[in-house]
Amino acid sequence: MPVVRDLRVLLRLRDFRRLLSVRLLSQGADGVYQIALATYVVFSPEKQTSPTAIASAMAVLLLPYSLVGPFAGVLLDRWRRRQVFLYGNLLRAVMAVATAVLMVASVPDWLFYLSALCVTAVNRFILAGLSAALPRVVDAERLVMANSVSPTAGTLAATAGGGLALAVRLVVADTDAAVVLLAALLYLSAALASLTMRPELLGPDQAMLRPRLRAALVGTARDLVSGIRHLAGPERREAAWALFAMTLMRFCYGALLVMVLMLCRYALSSGPDEGLRLLGVALALSGAGFLAAAVVTPWAAGRLGPRRWIAVCAAAAAILEPALGLPFATAPMLIAAFVLGLTTQGAKISTDTIVQSCVDDAFRGRIFSVYDVLFNVAFVGAAAVAALMLPPDGRSTVLVITVAVVYAVVATFMFRFDARRIGSTSE
Repeated sequence: MPVVRDLRVLLRLRDFRRLLSVRLLSQGADGVYQIALATYVVFSPEKQTSPTAIASAMAVLLLPYSLVGPFAGVLLDRWRRRQVFLYGNLLRAVMAVATAVLMVASVPDWLFYLSALCVTAVNRFILAGLSAALPRVVDAERLVMANSVSPTAGTLAATAGGGLALAVRLVVADTDAAVVLLAALLYLSAALASLTMRPELLGPDQAMLRPRLRAALVGTARDLVSGIRHLAGPERREAAWALFAMTLMRFCYGALLVMVLMLCRYALSSGPDEGLRLLGVALALSGAGFLAAAVVTPWAAGRLGPRRWIAVCAAAAAILEPALGLPFATAPMLIAAFVLGLTTQGAKISTDTIVQSCVDDAFRGRIFSVYDVLFNVAFVGAAAVAALMLPPDGRSTVLVITVAVVYAVVATFMFRFDARRIGSTSE
């Protein structure tokens, strides 16, 4: 199979393998840490969780990155990306240990959220840096395949980390603090893995480095404006519209995630432990969808083009999401987890490829940080909308239909945009 052949060639690239190992360990730790937070906030027996509480937690942890994210991109275009992976993961390991201590101590909730905020803040630098560094370790011909393997493998690692966290929580240790300590160990491993690469390997080029932090911060506004102008140029319009479409799909994913959390906690389970097990199955099936996207997307995007493949993914979600979601039953919900994993990751792989192909290397750090900001704002906005629509048990026909309409809008828009691009090219 062409996919298998290309994958074998890709994995023979030493620098790609090393960068991939950093991603797998780092995002695996993210999965462990995030599930630990979710179980602490949502599934603790002593807590009566509501959609509003989940939305509030997401806002506290994610919304500040609407301000931090652009600064992360400017700094990423000046700092060596290898060093970001090293020191960023070391810092997260320390802060994860602090989170575990706060979980077992009698402290105000705001201290716990502040610690979690620090861990996830560094994540903005790590993820944006991983995406910006990818073209430095593979050639242009295999960039689509690399975008299929690397981010999808990272998502699978996060899913596996979430499954490991659930297993530890349910079988080994009946405490969320122990799970957070496991995340700290994985963050430390990611930092050590980054040492296998040369500091200058991942860029940016020496000419772009500005080592003084004060100079970097003073020039933030100017550099951000230049980055946005770069993205807004006519030759990069495709990247801008792909980011817009992916942001809407991220909104849909966030709203459905809040609904699934509430369904697992109340409507489809008899207690927190059963709800955790059901959530674990849903995560596993969603991970299987991510894996399927990694296999299917290079072939589909190659035949249809990345733009049209995004449209197909959105159209499939628009049809299947209400069909599987409206029964509010366990089996259809689990099938929907697989479908949404496939369509969401398939669209993301294509979006990453479009952005990396259209954006110059010197601007990639800034653009991918803006990409992350859009993700966070869409996710928090989706949680807020879900909090308004969802009843206490998580069943909301209005939310399911609203999400389907948004998917349909994305599909329609991307099909029309693709048709216009093809028409203008043929003229």
